[in-house]
Amino acid sequence: MSGFEFNTVPRIVVAPGASQQLAAELSALGVSRPLLVTDPGLVSIGLIQPVADTLAEADVTAVLFDQVREDPPEHTVMAAVQLARESTVDGVLAVGGGSSMDVAKVVAVLLGGDQPLQDIYGVGQVSGGRLPLVLVPTTAGTGSEATPVAIITTGETTKAGVSSPVLLPDVAVLDASLTLGLPSGVTAMTGVDAMVHAIEAYTSKHKKNPLSDNLAINALTLLSENIRTAVHKGNDEKARENMLLGACLAGQAFANAPVAAVHALAYPLGGRYHIPHGLSNSLVLPSVLEFNAPQASALYGELAELVVGKPVTGSDESRAASLVAALRKLINDVTLPATLAQAGVKESDLEMLAEDAMLQQRLLVNNPREVSYDDALAIYRAAYGETA
Repeated sequence: MSGFEFNTVPRIVVAPGASQQLAAELSALGVSRPLLVTDPGLVSIGLIQPVADTLAEADVTAVLFDQVREDPPEHTVMAAVQLARESTVDGVLAVGGGSSMDVAKVVAVLLGGDQPLQDIYGVGQVSGGRLPLVLVPTTAGTGSEATPVAIITTGETTKAGVSSPVLLPDVAVLDASLTLGLPSGVTAMTGVDAMVHAIEAYTSKHKKNPLSDNLAINALTLLSENIRTAVHKGNDEKARENMLLGACLAGQAFANAPVAAVHALAYPLGGRYHIPHGLSNSLVLPSVLEFNAPQASALYGELAELVVGKPVTGSDESRAASLVAALRKLINDVTLPATLAQAGVKESDLEMLAEDAMLQQRLLVNNPREVSYDDALAIYRAAYGETA
């Protein structure tokens, strides 16, 4: 290690019911008329209205934008920007999953500067500031509330990222009470997504550092110990809070030690099949780890007991194998599909997926082991259920 930088959100509030104090957080930032970014599902189940009511009682008037869908496209971002400008908002608040938080981040930047959306894609392309920004996750997965990244859908099968420290919010609020109604399938997918963030941050070839390592270890511990309870006993508020905190810690870890081949191979599954991101990660996770093991067995061995739940002895190789086996069992225990075939992926598409994965070089360079097209295809075949 030759030195490193670490950036994160300056204020994190963790407490059941903390979302009832959002007016105070916004007022401290000078915000009295925020754009409230969310999705129609959360509005329909009645999760957003109490938040808006609490804000109104404190003379904070929220302007509601509730049209965020999974994998949000550019036109959704621009519709939010247009509403915000017409309504003269002075800040942005997101209550929702990763998609809502990603939209809110980009909207805050576009409202706070004069750059067009096309000019901010990439790493470090944001040249201006942003409006005050508060993020409240309702899923324990992406860790978007603690990352400087937003992913936007740019075409039928393509996405682009905005990566800049400017996207880090002023405040992240983790309120487990907002996650109690999360369906078990969503809980499972987002939970595994957060675990992938921790694993890949800990083993990242570039920018791995002691702070990210500690965050990744604590995240993986919390997530491994609580995901089964959160999935099967969804009203367990303590398990929900531990999942939220674990996802946030993992977000801080991979924001500074970036993810790698699991994500690189997961993105084409989302782009081509619209498989949810967390499930895409889950589907390729064991096969990618098995591929990486020759170069990463020592690090995987260090993580094994966190997922297994007890000390794991033996060689680095056997401990790494224990990690993969424990993850396969966990995926089964939370009732997610175990193979690409089970998820509806066509075997005839594997070569196309491998070609798509090779376009994710910004992620593949972080992988412990170099990945060629043939490697990617072999990993997909293994994940499909064949012998690689």
